This record gives sequence, structure tokens and C-alpha cells, in this order.
Amino acid sequence: MAAALQQTPITFRSRSPPSAQLQSKPTSKLSLSSSFKLTRLTIKPYLRRGGRGGACGARMANTASASYANALADIAVANGSLAETAADVEKLVDKFFSDEAIMSYFTNPTVRIEAKREIVDEICKSMNLQPHVANFLNILVDMKRIDLIKEIVEEFDLIVNRLSNTQVATVTSVVQLEPQHLAEIAKRVQKLTGAKNVKIKTKIDESLLAGFTIRYGDSGSKLIDMSVKKQLEEIAAQLDLGDIQLVG
Repeated sequence: MAAALQQTPITFRSRSPPSAQLQSKPTSKLSLSSSFKLTRLTIKPYLRRGGRGGACGARMANTASASYANALADIAVANGSLAETAADVEKLVDKFFSDEAIMSYFTNPTVRIEAKREIVDEICKSMNLQPHVANFLNILVDMKRIDLIKEIVEEFDLIVNRLSNTQVATVTSVVQLEPQHLAEIAKRVQKLTGAKNVKIKTKIDESLLAGFTIRYGDSGSKLIDMSVKKQLEEIAAQLDLGDIQLVG
């Protein structure tokens, strides 16, 4: 699969404009006027023939996601662009494939592949994607696996973190913390884990009342809870008063 990301580029042209088929949100404006060149896709589907639906279907989907993620990682490592590739695919999900209208368009079986390639052209040009990342996106379109893009990016992120010895910590707070506070948290997590790098992700949760929590480790298995909510729960347990509800 990795080899398919590095082939001679050709120009794809749609026989009819896809704009009539795509009904995206106002924030997703594509002119569809690009002539950006992408690679022809020649890989074969990774999924094994067999059972349908249920747990088996979920396992097959997960296997496919890992396969695509590993192929992309192989190319990124080979050309020394692992960090840049990670940034590219993260932007793809954040800026485009988090939009339900765009996802619906790409997963719609009645929309022609050529029309979808026109959108791929515009996305690649507007984001100035690296050629192998553009090829990766085109592969998903051709193989009709664009529905897996979020799972693939999650798998790819795990691979990048492992290769770069990066620990991911999710900081949840009532309000957005200041950069210096997040930097201090990163230092503490680095000391706890011995990781070379620490990536901080933030979430807002008003139910914490005040303070913050930190999740890190494999799949967020470790928790540091510095929230007022946790402190109140501990006080309630000590006094045997049950849940404390604040009336504002």
C-alpha cells in the first residue's frame, strides 16, 4: 500500500461539475477550479472477504484503519516528514472532514468518483498538502474508505506518538487555562512519564466547578483530579452526606 502513495502524477478531470451534487455548510466553500495534480491509485483493498456486520465488521474496519495508517506512516518516515504529515492529516479532519455535509458528500455512493476527485483537488491545493498526503486522500476516495478517515487519523496519531516518544495529556477545565499553566502541566506529565515530548489537548467541562483534571497514559488510563468537584465529593464521602448539590 505504501508504494501506491508514490507514483507518477496525472491530472484528474471531472466530466461534470460536482458543485450541483455537494450541498455543504456555508463555512465550507470550494470553488472546484483547481488543476492540481494527484496520483493515480492502484492499491488493493486491505479488508478480507468474509462476515458482515456486528463485531466482525468492527474488527475488519479497525484492521483497515490500521493498515492505511501504517502505510502513510511508512512513507512519512521514509521521506523524513513524520511531523509535517501528522500536521497535514490533523488539518484534514479538523478543517474538512469534521463537517457532516462534506462527509455525507464523500460517502454518498451516487456521487461519481470523478466529482469527488475535483473536491480532493481543491482541498489539496487550498491546504498545500504534501504529495503523499494528497495521494493518501485520493486512495481513500478510490477505495471508498473515506468513511474511515477519522479512525485512520487516530491510528496514525498513535503511531506518530509512539515513534516520537510523545505522551498525550488531556487537560479538562472549567475555562481555558493560560499557556503558561499548560506548559507547567506538560512539564509535570513529562516528569511522571519520562516521555521525550508531551502533547497537551484541552477540553472544557463546566461541571468541574473549578480546578482541572489531567488524563494521560495508554488510552487516558491515568488520572490526576485537581477539580473542586472531586474535592467536594471527597468531603461528602468523609461526612457520609452523600452527593452535595450546589444551589446557585
